[in-house]
Amino acid sequence: MTGERRALIIANGEYDNPGLSALRSPAADAEALAEVLADRTISEFDVQVVRDETAHVIAGRVEDLFADSAPDDVLLVHFSCHGLKSESGELFFAARNTRPERLASTAVPADFVQRCMRMSRSRSIVLLLDCCYGGAFSQGVAVRATGEANVLDAFPAGGFGGRGRAVITASNSIEYAFEGDHLADDHVRPSVFTSALVDGLRTGDADRDEDGWVALGELYDYLFDSVRERNPNQTPSRDIEMQGELYLARSRRRRIKPSPVPADLRAASEDQNMFTRLGAVTELQRRLTSENLSVAIGAHEVLTTMAQTDIRHVAEAADLARRDARVRAGSEVVRFGEVVRGTRPVARIRLEGPPIARACRFASSHSWLRVTEDGDGAEIVLDQAELGAFEARVTVTGPTGEVVVRVEGQVVREPEPVPEPRPVHTPAPTPEPSRNPDPPVLPKPEPARPKPDPFAVAAGLLAFTAAVYLVVIAFALSSSVEDFFEDGGWAVLPLVLFAIGAGIAMFPPKTRRMVGPGTLCGLTLLSAIPSGPVLLVLADGCLIAAAVCALVSVRRDRSFRLGLGKPRDALAGAAIVSALLGALGLVMEAVEITSYSSSRADEGAIYVVVAIMLLVGTMFGVLLRPAAFGIAFLGGVAGGGIVMVCMLFYAMPSSSSVTGAGWGIALSMVLVLAVVAGFAARKGNG
Repeated sequence: MTGERRALIIANGEYDNPGLSALRSPAADAEALAEVLADRTISEFDVQVVRDETAHVIAGRVEDLFADSAPDDVLLVHFSCHGLKSESGELFFAARNTRPERLASTAVPADFVQRCMRMSRSRSIVLLLDCCYGGAFSQGVAVRATGEANVLDAFPAGGFGGRGRAVITASNSIEYAFEGDHLADDHVRPSVFTSALVDGLRTGDADRDEDGWVALGELYDYLFDSVRERNPNQTPSRDIEMQGELYLARSRRRRIKPSPVPADLRAASEDQNMFTRLGAVTELQRRLTSENLSVAIGAHEVLTTMAQTDIRHVAEAADLARRDARVRAGSEVVRFGEVVRGTRPVARIRLEGPPIARACRFASSHSWLRVTEDGDGAEIVLDQAELGAFEARVTVTGPTGEVVVRVEGQVVREPEPVPEPRPVHTPAPTPEPSRNPDPPVLPKPEPARPKPDPFAVAAGLLAFTAAVYLVVIAFALSSSVEDFFEDGGWAVLPLVLFAIGAGIAMFPPKTRRMVGPGTLCGLTLLSAIPSGPVLLVLADGCLIAAAVCALVSVRRDRSFRLGLGKPRDALAGAAIVSALLGALGLVMEAVEITSYSSSRADEGAIYVVVAIMLLVGTMFGVLLRPAAFGIAFLGGVAGGGIVMVCMLFYAMPSSSSVTGAGWGIALSMVLVLAVVAGFAARKGNG
């Protein structure tokens, strides 16, 4: 599919009007669904989350999504909020500022969403409604029952001009309407619909036919069964109007078809001579370890037949051979020990054996134990809030067998903070000492601060080392301040400043995860290009080592993963145009210098290398995800471009035939690139 995949998650759990009861699940639902949709190993959606916003903000984001779409785009919208019905039977989605008696002006009409869907050019639209239709009202006046109303009636089929759309609801009935400005039932059930949706996509269990893809129809069937199993009183419904199948996610549940063994090997496994069959067992065992899973399963099937039907001696050999490919975990028990309530510890299940033994699926026995397949095993995350001992199971199933891994531990309370010591007033001395002296007052311990990653610290220190080295060398080679500027020492000052700034960003908790590593890597990409005196080699080496340490610290942070996405806004286009013009200026200067003197061809080549790296770095900056890392990387590229342009200016020959026009264009464009990165950072913070 050539189009983009874009998702808009709307979660409203907090409401200004006291008549609307708060919902606990939307915030958690939005976080979990955004994580799984943005995971490039599962799907490739560009996800936007709108949380606890007003009606006009939500309506604007919905309209933007559908209006800015192409025919091949896949659009997914997820509502998690209260669903309200007006006196006339119209459906509305509650926003933070919703007033029950003024739905038309303070809520998002379902009819508005329907009109936006009809106007969209996209041929693949999926609307997921995880809304609490009954139980929206808190204490108030009496409720008048109106019977059940079909939610899907608000999104009638037809009128899409051949384009496809699907509506899936967590529940398809509105149980109550309201009278006055209060609602009448404060019973709020936790969402099971979105948790089932996330589990089905993350584990791949929604891939019913095991073809490696989760189709929309399969996803609904999985949601229906899962929701009904967890809550028999809730029935998901659907209305799908699409031509062909829409695949929403990848799955590791690919059914592997066995590859038939060669005819001569099959004949040997059935030969009347016992020793010939034993030789076939040896060859089948070799095929069992193949990287080609189809070949391995074909061999396993023949060995299983021989183990069940052949004479004892051959059957034992065949059974022993296939045991090497059985599913087995590195440990039968995962012990978390004591876990403080509110934390989310992580453990890992590692599989052993040949490739066929590691081609497995993982299933958790409890919803609070999340399992994510990870290479040759799985990562398990504990999210248990109940105090006391816990025990769960992770079932590992593969084509050659099944194994169960126990998970156990105990959730304990958070350590209570030590109260602030009160000032102790020393009483006047008395003739008799007190028989029960007060216990000594202990000072309040300092709260433990999270330790920074050692690689992040090393990256910051190496950046500082490069900056200090450059300052020392620049001034050591100049006898005075005038010589410092005349000898070109000023050319390294931008690098000194940028290196110090990137190094500082590697230490504060708010910047050392993305901003620091992104800036340092972008700065190093251009600044470490071999140019100028040999004395700069050590500084370049320190910067490269710092960038490597920064990337290692990012890799060790499991809260996010780097990936590539598509440029979305005008700032990304402005950055690319700036880089193109800057690269063009550098190439112009390279041609001018080479024409001035053929002996300066090497210098012209450096201009071309800088131009290429400026383009490459800018493209990476606008494509890298998360966006915060990409913007920081873009800022580092702009800084590195400024550094290189300054150094190249110092080396430029003083001649009337060298105008420096290309250099001027390059400097202007890298400064524009820095400004664009600043605007992008400001927009991201907003």
